[in-house]
Amino acid sequence: MKEKNKSKRIPVAILARVSTDKQDTSRQIDELREVAASNGWEVVEVIDELGVSGKANEDERYGLLRAYVLASQGDIQKVLVHEVSRIARRNSIAHKFIEEMETLGVSLYWHAQRIETLLASGKRNPAASIMFSLLAELARNERETLVDRINSGLAKARREGKTLGRPKGSTLKQADFLANHKDVARHLRAGQSIRNTAKITGKGVSTVQRVKQAVEALA
Repeated sequence: MKEKNKSKRIPVAILARVSTDKQDTSRQIDELREVAASNGWEVVEVIDELGVSGKANEDERYGLLRAYVLASQGDIQKVLVHEVSRIARRNSIAHKFIEEMETLGVSLYWHAQRIETLLASGKRNPAASIMFSLLAELARNERETLVDRINSGLAKARREGKTLGRPKGSTLKQADFLANHKDVARHLRAGQSIRNTAKITGKGVSTVQRVKQAVEALA
């Protein structure tokens, strides 16, 4: 009798995000790879959103869009994130993404609480839904609190007569800035969108936006 084929491993995508180009997603990705390996899941794609703010508009979130494409094509059964705030700090975007995934039968696993949005039966996990709503709200409030603190600090500095912003001469001239991002400029001039250019070059959306502004200024 022939040995039965082993059950196919569950295909998953890893979604990692950091807000600035100076940050790194390697820790998120490494830990999620370990989770996948320990559960016998197959990582079919790592979606790396570098320099993308959690407050970014939906059309700037190329990582979420890519996850949706993979899910709609039936290429994945789960999306792995490190924590809820990596999806978005805007509740409307976070909840919409979860609903889209659930409609497609794709479960979201977030590592901080080690919980999934769908049960093994494919039904919605009520505990995860409640926890997700709470954590999404906390992520939004955390961002608002940080912004308030920054604005308060800037206002205090102005009252004390302190000089704000970068020291004179520290800002790269536009031509020099473009020289450091020739690949981005090339793709933009070829007609690529900001989102696609960021994905192709592996650079943050904010960086691509600045390059676009510099290209237009020198045109």
